[in-house]
Amino acid sequence: MARRHVSFACEGELLIGTLDEAPGATGLLIVTGGNETRAGAFSGQAQLAARIAAAGHPVFRFDRRGVGDSPGTNLGFRWSGPDIAASLAAFREHCPELARVVGFGNCDAASILMLEGGTGFDALVLANPWTIEDGDEVHPPGAVRARYGEKLRNPREVLRLFTGKVSLGKLAGGIRQALRPAPAPGSLAQEMAAGLMRFSGPAAILLAGRDRTAQAFVAAWDGSNSRIALCPNASHAFVEPDAREWLSERLLIALAQE
Repeated sequence: MARRHVSFACEGELLIGTLDEAPGATGLLIVTGGNETRAGAFSGQAQLAARIAAAGHPVFRFDRRGVGDSPGTNLGFRWSGPDIAASLAAFREHCPELARVVGFGNCDAASILMLEGGTGFDALVLANPWTIEDGDEVHPPGAVRARYGEKLRNPREVLRLFTGKVSLGKLAGGIRQALRPAPAPGSLAQEMAAGLMRFSGPAAILLAGRDRTAQAFVAAWDGSNSRIALCPNASHAFVEPDAREWLSERLLIALAQE
């Protein structure tokens, strides 16, 4: 399948995107999280796009304003709604055969897709949504408990504890933090939940079991959600071979839905 770069306008700037062409009528638009370029961490998004295109679905990814090859001012994820809308319009323009588009984002890219209510998309796949606001704890009690639970299930970590290779002071501090009650959901998590409620299409939430951003999301999210799926041994960017395969499978499921 062919890969080509395209440019498109967004509020007076000319943004750069990459299109992996494929014959399918359902496409995937990848929204990059943080300040990463459209290639993703360790070129993970570029590789993911190639896999999805090889399965028959066109894929579009882009650099928002002020990131990577795109000029302008980087205002952060909360203000990237126009960039996403412009990229979606460009995707449809370059692939006029598209009948459906699935939006995929990891970290704060998932957050903005939720905040925007999935506008323009037919389905959403949201990985490790970012719910931590300025001034919040990066590692809330729920995330700390998950971290210590993982360590206690690891025989090597237990051996380190009994052989004196673990700081008892740090351990005691961590336990105190883990035992604190969970904070009330912050306004960002509430805004994301409200945005997702406005979206009428299917939405899947994917969580990496070893990712503290995902653990913080679970602590902040109000109630259970049948749309949540967990990849237990995955890190934040799903870089492990089995996690990459798991993520690809989940995306292909979303792309196959009507």
